[in-house]
Parts: sequence; C-alpha cells; structure tokens
Amino acid sequence: MLLFLARRIGVMLVTALCLTFVVFYLTNLPAKLETLAKTQAGSRISDAEVVSWLERNGYNQPMLLRYGEWLGAVPGWTREADDGSITGRCYRLASVTEPGAAPVRCGLIQGYWGNSTRFRADVANVISARLGATGMLMLWVLIVMVPMALLVGVLAGMREGSRTDRSLSTFAIASTATPEYVSGVVFIALFASSAVGLSPLLVSWGVIEGPVLFQGNARSALEKITFWNFFLPVMTIALYGMGYVARITRASMTEVMTQQYIRTARLKGVSFGNIVLRHALRNALIAPFTVIMLQIPWLLNGVVIVEVLFSYPGFGWVLFEAAANNDIELLLAASVVAVVVVLITQLVSDIGYVYLNPRIRIT
Repeated sequence: MLLFLARRIGVMLVTALCLTFVVFYLTNLPAKLETLAKTQAGSRISDAEVVSWLERNGYNQPMLLRYGEWLGAVPGWTREADDGSITGRCYRLASVTEPGAAPVRCGLIQGYWGNSTRFRADVANVISARLGATGMLMLWVLIVMVPMALLVGVLAGMREGSRTDRSLSTFAIASTATPEYVSGVVFIALFASSAVGLSPLLVSWGVIEGPVLFQGNARSALEKITFWNFFLPVMTIALYGMGYVARITRASMTEVMTQQYIRTARLKGVSFGNIVLRHALRNALIAPFTVIMLQIPWLLNGVVIVEVLFSYPGFGWVLFEAAANNDIELLLAASVVAVVVVLITQLVSDIGYVYLNPRIRIT
C-alpha cells in the first residue's frame, strides 16, 4: 500500500505541474497580458505604454522563468527605478514594510498566491473565504444527492424491467438531461417569483406571509443558512448530479441481482429484503462509490452557473469574476485548487475501491 501511495503521489505531482503550466501559459498569452495592462492602466493607453506597463510589472520575461517565479522555484523579479527605489514581485507582500526586507523567492511553494486585481486583496484570502462558502454548498448537495440517487438506483435495479424501474429510470434520465441553468430558472419561476408560479397562489390562499415561498437570491446564506434561502441552489445541483449516479447504481444493482450467489440465496429461501440488504447492496455500491467521489470535483467546478444564477459568492462565482475581469493571479490560484481537489478525490476513490472490492489486491 505504501509503494502504491508513493507512486500515485509522484504521478499526482507531475500531473499538477503539467496542468498548472498549461493554465499559466493560456492565461499569460500576449493578448491576455495586453488586456490586463489596459484594464489596470486605462483602456486608452498606447501600445508603447502597454509595453512599458508590462515591463514595470515583470510580464516581459520568458514564460518558463515567470512560471518558476510563480511557483517560487526561482528568485522573483526586481526592478530599480530612476529614483533608486526598488520594486519586484516579492515586494508586493503585505509583510514587506522596509526596502530590502523582501524575500528572494515568493511563490506557490512559499505560500504566496499573488494579489487579485479584481478584489484588490491577497488571492489566498479571497480563495479561502469563497472556498468555504462553496464547501458548505457542496456538503448539503452531497447530503441530498447521494441518498436520493442511491435509493432511486437500488429501487430501479432490484426488479429490472418493472414499472418502477421504467419510471425511476425515466426520472433519472430527465434529471441528467436538464442543465442547471434550465432547472434553476424553472425553480426560480415556480417558487421564487412574486408574479408567476406557486408563490402568488400561496399568498392569495394565506399559506405564506412573505411575497415568495423560497428566496431566489442565496447571498444571505453566507450569514445564516436557512431552508428558504438554500433549498433552490442545493436542489438545482443535486437533481442534475443524482441522475448519473442513480443510473450507475441501477446498472450495478441489475448486474449483481443476476449473479449465481443471489440465485443460490433465493433457492435457499432467503427473503428478498435480506438478499438485497445483506448480499447485493455492498457489491452493487462499488461502482457508484467511484462515481460519487468523482462528483466532488465536478461540484467544485460545475457550480459556476448555479452560484452566478443565485448570486451566491462562492468559489464558482469567484472563478466567473476572475475570468470576466482577466484576473490572472486569481485564475491561476483557482486552477491550482481545482487540480488538487481532482487529484485527491481520485486517490481517495482508488483507495476506497480497493477496500470495497475484496478481489483487488495491491502489492
């Protein structure tokens, strides 16, 4: 197991370096840097002023050198002005208060993620705050999605071809085929609109006191999560993700129910409920476990639409703001977080698969 973990961690590090370099290259293309210069210095600046701004801020160096600076593997750039003042990458640290006090290297390895040009703050602070908000959203989505998906998949796979199987399978396909931006808009129109949907009827009947049943804006959930301000974004994501997990569970359950040991248990007179719970369920959950683990990085990166739609300032909302405002440092930090989450969940998925499936042995 230790050798397996060492190999996987080594592959993860190489993969992370390759992926982050690709993102670094794409976000530092000349057109992107020119847009950044005009965003920060003014949209009417000349081409010569763009070149001057890029030179003053260390963007005129070779790509590999700047990637090494961003990682913290090579010394950060410095520049001495005509008046003798020194500026540089490491001089932007909040802890640097005196000339000459800046460290030689300041990058990802040293814990410095850069400064956000959109939020005018340290990228690490922006990411940590917003990642916590998305983590809470992901937690409630998993709490709702996983039991619901497993229940639908197990009930459909227990009796293949039955009316229950067809009905639940149709529901799972429909939920997966409906994008979040469609279901989210439908939910807002049905439950969070004071002009159309159920809310005007419920108000006229005296069932609810407020203008709407649920809140279409989830920003208030940052201060206090309630059923009324968190239900719509959670259900929008959960419904889209549960269909795929339910179909995988249904296929796995159907396959297990046709195995010889299940037939033997039936011939011995074991009740159908005991067959499902004691013999079929554990083996049927091996494939869904892997799929559920792979849903976590999708939840982290796929909530962009939902968080923007419901005005919930989480990780996806920050990623949208960074892309819309060409915030290079914030985009790079978000890519690092996404890559790390994907690689860690895949590692946990592989380890869990080994423990769930006794036929697999690691040497």
